[in-house]
Amino acid sequence: MTQEKLAFINPATNSQFGEVVMNTPEEVQEAVRDMRRAFPAWSGKTVRERADILHKLQHVLIERRDEISSVLNQDCGKSRQDALLELFVTVDMLAQYRRHAAQWLRRQRVSSGLYLFKRCYIEHLPHGVTAIISPWNYPFTLSFPPTIAALLAGNTVVLKPSEVTAATGVLIENLIKSVPELAPFVRVVHGDGKVGAALVTSKPDYIFMTGSTATGKKIMHVAAESLTPVALELGGKDSMIVLEDADLESAARWGAWGAFFNTGQTCMSVERVYVVASKYDEFVKLVVKQANELKSGYSTELNSPYFMGPVTDPRQVKIIDDHLQDATDKGAKILTGGKKDGLFYDPIVLVDVNHSMKIMRDETFGPVMPIVKVQDEEEAIRLTNDNPYGLSASVWSLDINHAKRVADRIEAGSVIINDSIAQFGVPMLPFGGTKDSGFGRTHGKEGLLQFTRPYSFAIGGAPVKLDIATVLREAGHYELATAIMGVLFGTTLKQKAETLSQFFRRKNNPPAANPKLEKISAK
Repeated sequence: MTQEKLAFINPATNSQFGEVVMNTPEEVQEAVRDMRRAFPAWSGKTVRERADILHKLQHVLIERRDEISSVLNQDCGKSRQDALLELFVTVDMLAQYRRHAAQWLRRQRVSSGLYLFKRCYIEHLPHGVTAIISPWNYPFTLSFPPTIAALLAGNTVVLKPSEVTAATGVLIENLIKSVPELAPFVRVVHGDGKVGAALVTSKPDYIFMTGSTATGKKIMHVAAESLTPVALELGGKDSMIVLEDADLESAARWGAWGAFFNTGQTCMSVERVYVVASKYDEFVKLVVKQANELKSGYSTELNSPYFMGPVTDPRQVKIIDDHLQDATDKGAKILTGGKKDGLFYDPIVLVDVNHSMKIMRDETFGPVMPIVKVQDEEEAIRLTNDNPYGLSASVWSLDINHAKRVADRIEAGSVIINDSIAQFGVPMLPFGGTKDSGFGRTHGKEGLLQFTRPYSFAIGGAPVKLDIATVLREAGHYELATAIMGVLFGTTLKQKAETLSQFFRRKNNPPAANPKLEKISAK
């Protein structure tokens, strides 16, 4: 039987620099079974023991930083510094997770309610085998942090990296194998969509996927058959709102950075800009100036002269070109930038756009910044929310309170004020979307706890007669139960007093039996 292979192709040079054998569906199923067998040993360790093992991984990541940035540079075409940024975010997340995991995962005592003689607790237990499916745009930092969170929570992991950046997948596998105490509890499976489908159908205990909305829906459909819980971090069409009192120089600089960083291949890239009419012309002028200063190209040097590399996945070029063609056919104007040789573009600034165009409704995932003139912030908010996606957004204003009021009306999982994209890099801030951008969170306490299931238990002796809850469970206490409910939960002093008064009246003068009810019972 011929083994299928994934070639490592540098998108900047179109040259092959390696390959890996694809896993078969049977091997994927075996990997899940292996991780299920390994689960008791890993989950049986204390959180501190798991954190200590991951501390060794942290050491390895920093020691091998130049190797990591070199592989990402070839695999994605991004600069060495942008590759190092992926590692930086990953190490930052790892350090924070290790520091806080024990506190987040510790047993919590909660109120026992009316059971006065019981103690009630919540524990956060791992799901079991966690399947993690990661994308190609940030193949390192969108693979490692969820893997680390799942491991700290006590899960074993089967990771399926993107076939587009297969070299990074092999790199991650080798990094994990370099920590002997960790290696038995993680499997990396390599391959295309067939391998991903095999992983989803192998009935893992939890699925965490980062990728397109279309793929996320397919995974949910399959997972529903086995009722496997899922978390989906999906696409975005993030907006940027520039208000009348914004610092336009900063908005233009960092808005352009948010639109063109990583060649626009970020789920939270600035893909739509709404500028109030009074500031529109000046803002557009400043953005064009910024875009013209950002050059595209490829270098293996540690400090690249280029801001943007190539589009990483050749299939994405068709989408970018289709969106641009649709927009220009409908009247949009390209002020600067455009397609170059191969998979390279120079930053594109687009005006005269509207919501009839694909480029304002669908995820472009390329270096394009469409700008819309709006009459006021009300129109900006309305147009921002007129989109199926809801990942994140940015608002620009020198009045922070004003910006926050606008931000509160945006339908998104996160909003940043006077910056773009940067909130993703905050380790303690949960990140994720709403609407077609998915659900579930990465980063922060929420990003760790989603890899657990709450387990609740109550401790105590046999029911105590004096417990209110015991009284409620015994027959013949209707009036007493009514009085207790009224006194404990009555919404006004009058209601509490009337309920108590009724109890004493009925206790001294029991109501006569209702003959109609007796007849019904007899029947």
